[in-house]
Amino acid sequence: MDLLILIITLAILAETTYIAVKKYKPSRSGARKIYVDTSVLIDGRILNVARTGFIDGDLIVLKSVLRELQLLADGKDSEKRTRARAGLEAVSELERVVNVNTEIVDDGNEYVKVDEQLLKYAKENKGAVLTLDFNLIKVAEAEKIETLNLNDLALAVRTEFLPGAKMQLKITEKGSGRGQGVGHLANGAMVVVDNAANKIGKDVTVEFVRFHETSAGRIIFAKLSNGKVARRRSN
Repeated sequence: MDLLILIITLAILAETTYIAVKKYKPSRSGARKIYVDTSVLIDGRILNVARTGFIDGDLIVLKSVLRELQLLADGKDSEKRTRARAGLEAVSELERVVNVNTEIVDDGNEYVKVDEQLLKYAKENKGAVLTLDFNLIKVAEAEKIETLNLNDLALAVRTEFLPGAKMQLKITEKGSGRGQGVGHLANGAMVVVDNAANKIGKDVTVEFVRFHETSAGRIIFAKLSNGKVARRRSN
């Protein structure tokens, strides 16, 4: 009987310890405030970055950002609705990440534009704005406010692809040029494929031709290929 009680006690202790670890958030006095834009939450990559522990400040999500996501999640555009709901889920997931402190802050004014609120809070608290919005970055630079761009990070740590490399790619939409189809890599990079407009919804083999990199993202130009894709070694 005593042995059974001991086992139960140890099990409860182990569970309590696990919950405590899950709920632990690093408390860093004077940590930099990083204000998260709607575009970053919709993009979703911030979750993986946060889990690595590389974020050197507290992530701040303004309620005005949540309201903007909610409006998109309730909207008529099905694609925006899906992405906005994923953004709201990303906030919940960020609050569970042990490696970073995430705070929801009530900025109080629902009639002020979200971008204005982000810039205001970042400037007042000497923080940074984490965004993928090119126009917001330009305004922040004019206001001498620091910005962090996930696309810049992705470019810095990207997996190298050389012209002539081949891979399987799903064509998801038509491109702006005649006959072009468009797909995306796992890191979000856009791949524009010649003569693939009639391949929407299909997985095709493409061969990379050239690359164009900007702070707004990476664009890869490719062509359809009949060749086999070399197997990648998994870690």
